Amino acid sequence: MGVNILSDGDEVSVNSITLFGALLCGCIVFGRLLEKSRWINEYITALVVGLCTGGIILLTTQGKSSRLLAFDEQLFFIYLLPPIIFNAGFQMKKKHFFRNFMAIILFGALGTLISFSVISFGAKELLGKLDIGFLELRDYLAIGAIFSATDSVCTLQVLNQDETPLLYSLVFGEGVVNDATAVVLFNAIQKLDLSHINSRVALSFAGSFLYLFLASTFLGVSVGLLSAYLIKKIYLGRHSTDREVALMILMAYLSYVMAAMFDLSGILTVFFCGIVMSHYTWHNVTTNSKVTTRHAFATLSFIAEIFIFLYVGMDALDIEKWRFVKDSPGKSVGASAALLGLVLVGRACFVFPLSFLSNCLKRSEHDKFGLRQQITIWWAGLMRGSVSMALAYNQFTRFGHTQLPGNAVMITSTITIVLFSTVVFGLITKPLVRFLLPPSQSFNNSLISSKQSLARQLLIDRQEPEGEMGNVDFRRLDSLSMLLKKTSLTIHNYWRMFDDGFMRPLFGGRGFVPGAPELSKGGCDQY
Repeated sequence: MGVNILSDGDEVSVNSITLFGALLCGCIVFGRLLEKSRWINEYITALVVGLCTGGIILLTTQGKSSRLLAFDEQLFFIYLLPPIIFNAGFQMKKKHFFRNFMAIILFGALGTLISFSVISFGAKELLGKLDIGFLELRDYLAIGAIFSATDSVCTLQVLNQDETPLLYSLVFGEGVVNDATAVVLFNAIQKLDLSHINSRVALSFAGSFLYLFLASTFLGVSVGLLSAYLIKKIYLGRHSTDREVALMILMAYLSYVMAAMFDLSGILTVFFCGIVMSHYTWHNVTTNSKVTTRHAFATLSFIAEIFIFLYVGMDALDIEKWRFVKDSPGKSVGASAALLGLVLVGRACFVFPLSFLSNCLKRSEHDKFGLRQQITIWWAGLMRGSVSMALAYNQFTRFGHTQLPGNAVMITSTITIVLFSTVVFGLITKPLVRFLLPPSQSFNNSLISSKQSLARQLLIDRQEPEGEMGNVDFRRLDSLSMLLKKTSLTIHNYWRMFDDGFMRPLFGGRGFVPGAPELSKGGCDQY
């Protein structure tokens, strides 16, 4: 005798989850088989599988639905995004990231603000002429934030971190800071009083943006340090590796939900929490826990990314989103083309000018970004992905559907741009990057750059006087570049002294793990 513990609704949900899990496995297998393809990567594979599955479901349900699961932007922000962003900070090679830190902030923060301004202004002018429906000023500003959020995963899959470390760190770091900045902008826009536009509103917007940016970073660093202190003092690995790993995972997620509780940017918070935990906490755990956490975080991030691309492809064919624009498809196509053009222009408006500015401040020719590298940076930020989708859902829909013509056009346009940029631009990425940065050329350049970087790092580690550091560079430097470089080196030296003298003895880290001789001297940066 059996007992039926599932209702009809529960059984449908179980069937949907089972099929979706099978599709995830299929995406991983197909992606592995196509890994050596010149054009395809795992994320495009997941997107195409999602489109095909959505089409089949649409046919079998006679046009009623194309989805297995209902999309909720809160599900995306609360469950899927945190492991991706945390793993980005945790697995990051910090040396290259912080060596390129000013350029990353320049492109990721200032560049996103420039792109936001261009897209917002252009959308108000162009979409108003297309007469797609009523949109408020807040909607146009939100459009700027939505389409400023990039998705550089396809380019990062092609770039070799060992051959082009500085370019990789810039594209990678800018992508994370860009997403955080876009989300912070979006949240700041929701809190603005746009009934009376004046200088006070502009100052309020700037103040809200800076507060969210700095407070989110501070919260992430604080939670990361707290986890390092607890694990160092309690030393759970002496009794149980499982408890060590569990505490690291829970503390990482805690930083994200605390940011949501305080209305801060969870992306920035969990990213900097990941950096701090890799610098301190990771060195305080046992060798087994190090291996476990490294692979656990990477696996969770990978599954979340595949899940997002698979669902975006499936959800793109949802009939509800297209029903309200079928009477005027030209408006949806026109809006999509206009917004895609603004994305291209907005990206170019800051990549090339800021690259020129960054080059003026660099002391070595090999650390400067040439035209081919600048084109690669520009191309890497043209694709739009899950963050843009989630923000668009948040702004223009409720539970995935809308009845207003203007909102319906914006949803369909966002889907069109995400699909077009991911598939078309993604397919072109591999051959384009190989053409712009041939492996032999980029590898030779990186060898020279790496040797100079090693020489500088050895000098810094030995804390030699700043006057002797000039022997590394054989060119005469302009006064502004020399001043900025000396300031950077001085700050780095002071940080190393502070880190070694106070932070590591208190919070642990490499070389400061008492009572645990089995811990390796390596670090997360080795991987």
